Amino acid sequence: MATAESYVLAIGTKKGLWLASSPDRRDWSLTGPHFLMSEVPSIAIDTRDGRTRILAGVRSEHWGPTVFHSDDLGASWNEPDQGAIRFPEGTDAALERVWQIHPDAESRPGVVWAGCEPISVWKSTDGGEHFELNRGLWDHPHRSDWGAGYGGAAAHSIVVDATGEKVHVAMSTGGVYRSLDGGASWEPRNKGISAYFMPDPNPEFGQCVHKIAADAAVDGRLYAQNHHGVYRTDDDAEHWESIADGLPADFGFVMLSHPRRAGTAWVIPLKADSERIPPDGKLAVHRTGDAGATWARLDVGLPQAEFNAVLRDAACVDAAEPAGVYFGTRGGSVYASADEGESFAEVASHLPDVLCVRAAFVSSAGVPGAVPGAVPGAALNA
Repeated sequence: MATAESYVLAIGTKKGLWLASSPDRRDWSLTGPHFLMSEVPSIAIDTRDGRTRILAGVRSEHWGPTVFHSDDLGASWNEPDQGAIRFPEGTDAALERVWQIHPDAESRPGVVWAGCEPISVWKSTDGGEHFELNRGLWDHPHRSDWGAGYGGAAAHSIVVDATGEKVHVAMSTGGVYRSLDGGASWEPRNKGISAYFMPDPNPEFGQCVHKIAADAAVDGRLYAQNHHGVYRTDDDAEHWESIADGLPADFGFVMLSHPRRAGTAWVIPLKADSERIPPDGKLAVHRTGDAGATWARLDVGLPQAEFNAVLRDAACVDAAEPAGVYFGTRGGSVYASADEGESFAEVASHLPDVLCVRAAFVSSAGVPGAVPGAVPGAALNA
């Protein structure tokens, strides 16, 4: 597995988890599978508090869903005896899938968030070993009207600001909800995001937002990839505006933001929700450096013919300088870029459907997770 100092890439698929390591983000060695024949839709690599912990949301057809953790880069895995996530008595609900695992800020090293199916948000204060249901969102009066997207009912995006008080959650289907009190109360924030498939195309909630990401350098700015539509907000989701001009398609699942640089984000467009393939069958990443005013097509090293989609969490950025960009396809290929998407190399091929990809740097010198040239604690799991 990883050497004393290496980049680590965790790849969750429909049938297990693979781990790759590289000293330079160009040459990779692959190990696995872990959890063979179990779905792994969510992963986090938590490098806070002087340790490296891999958290994996695993769904077995026999044993059901749970969260495992490893503190030795996958050599061993642990799960609490009663499970990491359990709905309280009286909720009449059972966990179906863990869609998102999100370590909080460096200043809150024990706090980890999870987004699940049925649509719910959970919070851990012990590094992801045990989670508590967020009752503010679970008891929200809109919950009975939230629906399931094509892949299921998903709370798939969690964005927490530096204070821990401002939290944005995105769900399919329900849209974006915001809390200003650390998750105690929630309000929908979808003005400007289209729901063309509903009788009212501009409802208060009910949008099928596929992914959101925060601009790390501009307070209040977030980006959203919608079910048709790419958007930006500069006022904490009070209003959203389209930034899809210049893209070959406004459908897709991926939304990534740069860990430090203002205005830089990546999407992977797909052609029409009825087809869900790269436009013209040519896979490409698109990057903006000016908050969506313009987009650049990036495809060096990518196949010229590709008819598989890239799912919402099957992509990530790391916190190195320059930032690395990673993604995997439903055809089982995984690609890595060490230069912010200017060029890509294939890390793995012929894996099962790739559901989730996460990257981190592990170093025996200094604090684990510290990347030379990067801001300590910068997000590795966008």
